[in-house]
Amino acid sequence: MTARVLVTEQLATRGLDALRAAGFTVDEQLGLSPEELCEAVRGAKALIIRSATQVTGDVLAAGTDLVVVGRAGIGLDNVDVAEATKRGVMVVNAPQSNVLSAAEHAIALLLAQARNIPQANADLKAGQWNRARWEGVELYGKTLGILGLGRVGVLVAQRALAFGMQLVAFDPYVSPERARQLGVTLAPSLEAMLAESDFLTIHLPKTPETLGIIDAAALRHAKPGLRLVNTARGGIVVESDLADAVREGRLAGAALDVFLAEPTTESPLFELPTVVVTPHLGASTSEAQDKAGVTIAEQVILGLNDEFVPFAVNLAAKEANSTVQPYLPLAERLGGLFAALADGELVALEVFYEGQIADYDCRLLTLGVLKGVLGPVVDEPVTFVNAPQIAASRGLIVRESNSSSAQDFVNLITLRGTVGDRPVHVAGTLGGHQQVPRIVGIDEHIVDLPPSRHMLVVHNDDRPGMIGTVGTILGEAGVNISDMDVGRGPGGNHALMILAVDTRVEAATIQALQARPGILLAKAIEL
Repeated sequence: MTARVLVTEQLATRGLDALRAAGFTVDEQLGLSPEELCEAVRGAKALIIRSATQVTGDVLAAGTDLVVVGRAGIGLDNVDVAEATKRGVMVVNAPQSNVLSAAEHAIALLLAQARNIPQANADLKAGQWNRARWEGVELYGKTLGILGLGRVGVLVAQRALAFGMQLVAFDPYVSPERARQLGVTLAPSLEAMLAESDFLTIHLPKTPETLGIIDAAALRHAKPGLRLVNTARGGIVVESDLADAVREGRLAGAALDVFLAEPTTESPLFELPTVVVTPHLGASTSEAQDKAGVTIAEQVILGLNDEFVPFAVNLAAKEANSTVQPYLPLAERLGGLFAALADGELVALEVFYEGQIADYDCRLLTLGVLKGVLGPVVDEPVTFVNAPQIAASRGLIVRESNSSSAQDFVNLITLRGTVGDRPVHVAGTLGGHQQVPRIVGIDEHIVDLPPSRHMLVVHNDDRPGMIGTVGTILGEAGVNISDMDVGRGPGGNHALMILAVDTRVEAATIQALQARPGILLAKAIEL
């Protein structure tokens, strides 16, 4: 049976087609109640939602086969990410799918609020020519305060500059140099920005820290006549406090696309003539919906195929730098090779990153190493999400070190550990124009061989005839050698052979090898 993907909200056709083309069964069940969702999610490998479906602890408990929860959009207010992480379920979203649409909607609301377009439209259609009543203001020369200079905030800033607006922003995570490049002046505090702004546009995620950040206390610092726009998340602005400020004339007006409770048809803001509202339309463009559907389908496919998922939100490192990401398959293979060579309970694992990659965040590579190390030795699926938890539960201490010098290599990943009193060591890199994975070190021997599904490692005396002995025994067993390399040990008395072979090396062949004089150890490895 193919893996089932449960889709509980409308998803773009291209996204659904991509899931089916990847070999998955798409099960569309729209408008489910919480009880129906708990029943429908049983047996599903993936759950794809938008903003209406609540993925609670009960849903995750019912979805015992879930590997991925995908949100076709940016926000994750409706997903219990902590519970998903505890259960080893990857949570992914589509953070870049609707940024253009959201930025354009913010600008649309900015203009609609400044020029009273919805109100004038309603009056005229009702038979009233109220030209004087709906006099507006220009954007040119006005100061726009931007609360949050993330992807959408930056796009809004770029578009506001075209109107000749002065830009001031509050975002403690943006450097002055970055702000200067954007043509934005950074304010030292939220209050300072509010006191300077003619318009305010909000582009923050909804978190415990941002919930209610624009309340009565904050609005007391606002410049008289401020006009507020919120296309980010409901709850960031306290609606009753905003309504009071508009009603009392301290704010000239507001425009909101998001509300604390959605869907809703009731708010104190709806009664005010200088307030423009829309029903969460920021991402409601055909382009954004298409991109969100395709993006989330791609992320879910990667997750179900156990590959790197760029937009997973509950990984230790969300996104890999382009310099680091090609090393992920190598890291996982090195972990598998290390586990096979260790063949015992590890207490500590040291991961060394050397060369150019050491200048980047390599935590994702460490997750790949752990996935490779733990995969063969635990009785549950190991993912990028649950690998650290499994390691901790087994008492495995993981240490990560970085050095900008890699001696003979541009980049090098090295794993070291001890099983009993026996040290274990593997190292690898990417080589050539095609950046092919290479194993370049095993048990302190220098080698050079691409990793293969079936491998054989042989420790032997460093004397003539040993390669022929190994080749003869493998030939008699019908095992074809596709590649091999020989490395001399640091002391010079012993050597190591590493062979890539076309088929599994059976236990009888290993016994025959170890029975020959001069062969100290032979180990078959399956990656």
